Amino acid sequence: MTTTEPGLRGFMSPFEVPAPDGCEGWEAMYPYYALFSEERRDAEEARGWFRDGMHFPEPMFPFDFVTADSPYMCLGQANSRIFAVPPALGIDHRVLYGWVYMSANPVTDPEEIGRRAELFGRRAGFYFQNWDELYGRWRTKVQATIDELAALEVPELADIEDEAIVTEGRGIGSTHTLLVAYNRLLESIDRIWQYHFEFLNLGYAAYLVFYELCKQSFPDIADQTIAKMVSGIDVVLFRPDNELKRLAARALELSIADDVAAAETEDSLVQSLSSSAEGRDWLSDWESVKQPWFHYSNGNGFYHHHRSWSDDPTVPLGHLSNYVRRLQAGEDISRPLDEVSAERDRITADYRALLDEEAGGAFDQNLGLARTVFPYVESHNFYVEHWYHTLFWNKVREFGALLQRHRFLDDAEDIFYLQRNEVSDALIDLRLAWAAGSEGRGTRYWPPIVARRKQIMEAMRRFAPPPALGAVPEAITEPMTIMLWGITTERVRDWAADDGGSGSTLTGFAASPGAAQGPARVILDVARLGELRDGEILVAPVTSPSWTPVFGKIAAAVSDIGGIMSHAAIVSREYGLPAVVGTGDATTRIKTGDVLRVDGDAGTVTIIS
Repeated sequence: MTTTEPGLRGFMSPFEVPAPDGCEGWEAMYPYYALFSEERRDAEEARGWFRDGMHFPEPMFPFDFVTADSPYMCLGQANSRIFAVPPALGIDHRVLYGWVYMSANPVTDPEEIGRRAELFGRRAGFYFQNWDELYGRWRTKVQATIDELAALEVPELADIEDEAIVTEGRGIGSTHTLLVAYNRLLESIDRIWQYHFEFLNLGYAAYLVFYELCKQSFPDIADQTIAKMVSGIDVVLFRPDNELKRLAARALELSIADDVAAAETEDSLVQSLSSSAEGRDWLSDWESVKQPWFHYSNGNGFYHHHRSWSDDPTVPLGHLSNYVRRLQAGEDISRPLDEVSAERDRITADYRALLDEEAGGAFDQNLGLARTVFPYVESHNFYVEHWYHTLFWNKVREFGALLQRHRFLDDAEDIFYLQRNEVSDALIDLRLAWAAGSEGRGTRYWPPIVARRKQIMEAMRRFAPPPALGAVPEAITEPMTIMLWGITTERVRDWAADDGGSGSTLTGFAASPGAAQGPARVILDVARLGELRDGEILVAPVTSPSWTPVFGKIAAAVSDIGGIMSHAAIVSREYGLPAVVGTGDATTRIKTGDVLRVDGDAGTVTIIS
């Protein structure tokens, strides 16, 4: 065990975590640089490592690890090298038995913080002053990257090449086209994550400055009160849910509501509606909505097996049926935007009235900036993690299908058990063998490796990873770590001092105000969302944006992971629901059916019975 101060017990060393049964050889599934290693042991044990359960709530498939490498790299680049965030560099990440851990790098030298502050003020200031114009350019760049990925062609490697290669004098065959296509795939996901962090850390930083200003001006102000001052703002991420609500209302208008609500599959939906003009009209609307609003992952987009609505419409059909039934019962299914906005304006006016002219000017300026940047904090998720990643994972499947056709893999999905550099090697093997008219070694080499890795993945899924490892850090200063993950200096010290008790009250972040009491529904998998009943309290490790439709029926939300700007916190405020996030272990201490009291003002969850 590693400790940093008397009274703090520290966390288990990453080198002392017992290996789960059945995981022998797991290290070969991940890049060498992402492993805790003996040559770095002293440095790695001296740092605090926190499991990134928000983005990686499951063990990582080898290929999927690209969604750890690129995001962490681009976050660090934006923080440390481009905008020079004064108190923070980037985030290092490691993998232990398939689970991802992270550790932020702080800047502690006052002189260096001052130097970086000057750079940050100038560079971030340029973006803040030109936010709308630069954000418009951002959407254009992201759309172009999405379009390029969609147009990327994976060559077939046919028995005989197209004669046009000869008649048009191209001089380049499919082996080169295949190499270029795979390289473009990897370049593409790296580019989209470069764009992802062009604005994101600035958004969190702007909110953090406003947050700290409020704390200085109003020492007793609650965190969620500050957050409510930037609520009531519509964002792109709500659009898929809004489209389902609109389709539900249109089904009632066209008198086909019962048929729409009864459909459990898209085939049955089409079959029941195709025979009438009204049904065909509605189906045309349904089809038009899919592009792009159904490119919406059932998870968070970081795993290939978290399929999207466009891949499997079962989830949106379930939400749609629920909305139709609620409309038929006379319910209002709209998000209470007017009420949330009115409450936002009332709270803002009350606190603004307490300030003098000088302090009020700073308050107005920083609040205006926070409201300007806030839509990006949520909206970028749809463009990158959902729309882009839906296309990306399916494009990877095309390379998997190519390897399957040439017997390098038994199934196209097996490609995700290979690291991206291993896929590159397999494609080189395939190119050489196809060009020579022979059989590549990969036909016998890769299938047994994949079979063993499938066994290891199952073993890693059964493992319960520690939430934190290593030493207790002196301070957490990286904006995203604080605002999104909810990992603060105080919170970490609470974890380190915890005696592991099993009392009836859990504490977390007061994410959305109000109180509610009701039965718990513990949801660990998106496939179980349909089990939620009206008035229940959702308890989950973390929520995904595609879970938004259920917030209209629950009484409150509780999560293991998250900070004041996590998805569960933001959506709960927009729906006027109490929420407590970042509890750490709610899903293990609460069982479905337990009666809970959620106090979103105090940040507590009490198990009543």
